[in-house]
Amino acid sequence: MSNHNESVLNENAKEMEGASSAKPDQTADTPENSENLADLLEEARRKAAENWDLFLRTRADADNIRRRATIDVENAHKYGVERFARELLAVVDSLDHGLASVGADANALKEGMELTYKLLLDILTKFGILVINPVNEPFDPIRHEALTAQIKNDVEPNTVLTVVQKGFTLQDRVLRPARVIVSKIAAEEA
Repeated sequence: MSNHNESVLNENAKEMEGASSAKPDQTADTPENSENLADLLEEARRKAAENWDLFLRTRADADNIRRRATIDVENAHKYGVERFARELLAVVDSLDHGLASVGADANALKEGMELTYKLLLDILTKFGILVINPVNEPFDPIRHEALTAQIKNDVEPNTVLTVVQKGFTLQDRVLRPARVIVSKIAAEEA
């Protein structure tokens, strides 16, 4: 294969030498060469026009995609909580009904508040918002905020005794830590 390539290269080199040593009148453009060059030039211009058109269309598509993405991001920021807000409307309706029945007995009011509270927690859970209620769990400084410590010898130290205010997480992120009272051992035992 390499011998064949070498022979082709040698032939091409000889032809080029012959063309360069030819007399000027022999290399003059003939009408045949002129037509061939004109055709080649026209073909090159046509391809350049096609490529320019393709470039312009691609750039316009990219601009449209960029513009559409910007609008989508703006709408996501603006209306991202729409689904959540729609779900909360049921809680508002429940509270309206409860307030309308103020003349009812205390037991009915308590029942209505419990149902509204359960409805609200269900909606929060549906959107990945979970309650942190760590009674009798070990204290976790990431998820809990210790308000004070109480001496309790019958409980492991740093155990949550009381939850003053429940905390909430959104997926794995803490929205608000639970405010808690933790246990500690007496000073003389320490």
